Amino acid sequence: MAARKSPIFDTATTLGKMIAFLGISALSGVLAAGLLVPVAAAAGTGASASIQFFEELPAELERGALAQPSKILASDGSLIATLYEENRQPVTLDQVSPNMVNALLAIEDARFYEHGGVDLQGIMSAVVSNVSSDTTRGASTITQQYVNNVLIDASLQSGDGSVTFSGGKTLGDKLREAKLAIAVEKELSKDEILEGYMNIVPFTGTTYGVQAASKYFFNVEAADLNIQQAALLAGVVNGPTFYSPELNPERALERRNLVLGAMLSNSHITQEEYDAAVASDLGLEITPTLSGCVGAEQSPYFCDYVTHLVLNDAAYGETLEARQDTLYRAGLTITTTLDSVAQAAAQTAIAETANRDSTDPSVGHSMVSLEPGTGDILVMAQNTRYMPGTEPGDSVLNFNVDLYEGGDPAKPLGGVGGFQPGSTFKPFAVGGWLEDGRALNTVVDGSKKVYPVEDRWEASCLQNGYWENPGPEPYEPQNYGDINYGNYSVLEGLAKSYNTVTMETADQIDLCTPFQIAADLGVHDGKSSEGEYTPLQVLPSALIGGGSEVSPMSMATAYAALGAEGLTCEPRALTEVTAVDGTSFPVPEQTCEQAVPEELARGMNYATQAVMERGSGQLLEYGDVPMAGKTGTNDDRSQTWFMGYNSGMATASWLGNWKANSVSLSDLQIGGQIYEEIDGAFVAAPSWERFMQQIPDRFPAEEFVDPPQRMLNAQRPTTRTQPGNGNGDQEGRPGNNQGDPGNSGPPADAPPENGPRNPDNNEDEG
Repeated sequence: MAARKSPIFDTATTLGKMIAFLGISALSGVLAAGLLVPVAAAAGTGASASIQFFEELPAELERGALAQPSKILASDGSLIATLYEENRQPVTLDQVSPNMVNALLAIEDARFYEHGGVDLQGIMSAVVSNVSSDTTRGASTITQQYVNNVLIDASLQSGDGSVTFSGGKTLGDKLREAKLAIAVEKELSKDEILEGYMNIVPFTGTTYGVQAASKYFFNVEAADLNIQQAALLAGVVNGPTFYSPELNPERALERRNLVLGAMLSNSHITQEEYDAAVASDLGLEITPTLSGCVGAEQSPYFCDYVTHLVLNDAAYGETLEARQDTLYRAGLTITTTLDSVAQAAAQTAIAETANRDSTDPSVGHSMVSLEPGTGDILVMAQNTRYMPGTEPGDSVLNFNVDLYEGGDPAKPLGGVGGFQPGSTFKPFAVGGWLEDGRALNTVVDGSKKVYPVEDRWEASCLQNGYWENPGPEPYEPQNYGDINYGNYSVLEGLAKSYNTVTMETADQIDLCTPFQIAADLGVHDGKSSEGEYTPLQVLPSALIGGGSEVSPMSMATAYAALGAEGLTCEPRALTEVTAVDGTSFPVPEQTCEQAVPEELARGMNYATQAVMERGSGQLLEYGDVPMAGKTGTNDDRSQTWFMGYNSGMATASWLGNWKANSVSLSDLQIGGQIYEEIDGAFVAAPSWERFMQQIPDRFPAEEFVDPPQRMLNAQRPTTRTQPGNGNGDQEGRPGNNQGDPGNSGPPADAPPENGPRNPDNNEDEG
């Protein structure tokens, strides 16, 4: 409970006003003495001490840069989000309505252009007015108020608590402000002081300065404020909470009319203008500028990703606190690579597929698109509301990105970290096959096989040079429906995503090769926390659905590299960052490297085009444009994917259970529907299709270049014979029982038996 005021000193009583009169009179005397002849009353000491006290007060006001909002922009300059601690939009005095200038002068400092920073006449006038009436007039000049706000701002920025707020100020505090006000008057012109005051003064909450206040309360520019609007804002200055038109509208209206009366008395408005203004209501049109990614105009998760990039970069400050200060106070303009048109299309497709209000909260859906050859991030969208909370559909976690930048726990990215990629990993097995000097039309034995415990796979990157099946049971991989076993070309095996064909091709080459190709193209463990990216798990099951958890961004990077014929580019979000003071910050350059030979990439592209021509992508309608792709589903059917790419854009469309210990998507509501069985071809791929149909000509693509003939030539059926461990099955090698598709049922990429997106119910969807 607040302490009760003594009725003796209550300024609402006659005695209290008399005492206040004497106190302010004493202050006036001290000010006069400080400027002319020091007196003992200044600090209750002798004359010498008084002189020393006044002379030791600071005589120069240190004015730091005012906090200004930062803006994140898409590549076309459209706004993504505004970030701030203080919403301030500085303007010059000629950008402020004369009505606002007149209103402030009338109510706060009518003699502003006459005094030298401290108005002794005004002080005495205020004292007389306060004693003789029921109103309370302030005695501080606009210059003194400006000084006070500068001191408060500096104290808040430094966190040193050096400023005493109104109500607890001593005579010394007031003398300090007065001396600084006089110093400011010598340094700045009257118009410069008034301009500074209008930009620094708080109006409500985090809204500072007349421009931000005009936009907030009336949704107009400061230059367009009418008489009653200006009077309302001028009245709020005296007590942003007490006179808040939102919290206390009746009090705010009374205060506004008081300001209008002062404007009339000082001949700033006519009687007719006064009468019309007083008769009007508050006329509020509250238009908040939401701070941060919660209030993003578009792509809140890309906004979040960008803020993490800035806060992780020492170029913006040596400490996290310094970087936060830069981001939220330095008025940065952050121009990014985001394509606003494609972003809107992706968000629409996602909403049509897995709307957050008609989808189980554990089901996430996201898309991320990169530009091949540059690494520019074009799209980053997902189906949840970006906000902290426990409501269904709320999440601040980004489904598209890793946990940490570069695997460094000191550089969080706000991501989930990734998911098992399913058969989207199979093209890397084909790449390993081609790198080993083999051909796509080579026919291999894709029959059903049993792989015993302790059987070995050649793996030069592992200890002892091989990977050995740990058991405890033999492994018998299956194709979907337990059919389609037999001899198939490697090309057909990828197009139809037959698990047994992929296992056979991997069995005949060094198991490490597909994983090295994937890593070279940009795939890495999205949950790595070793200070660098943890190598991908090298095990057979990872080739057909299990293995490391990888982020959609990571997979999009790899497929974009294929679209650029093996040129891997680091994902890039920032193109230019400048502060309001003109400081330019470094941004990552386009960092690309020829990770795999062009011919190898062309061979892999030839295979993934077959997926779109006669595999799980053949029913997708995406326009008359070259396209390659791959679907994927993990063993538990908790993660589904579609990767679509060409030389213009590569997109990862992911739909899965993002919760820890995720379970199958079966029986979970997705966009108001429930799918008993689900796969990458059934939901993730059609969502990508909807996305592409909205931007048919936005990212032109060149025709894929065919690989050399030696990569295509058909050869006789082959089966690799494993050398000498005594346990080898001449027809193949075992998978890993951990997360391996098909260990106890259909493979990872099997579709619903009668799924509409499966062109052939006898093949895996891939």
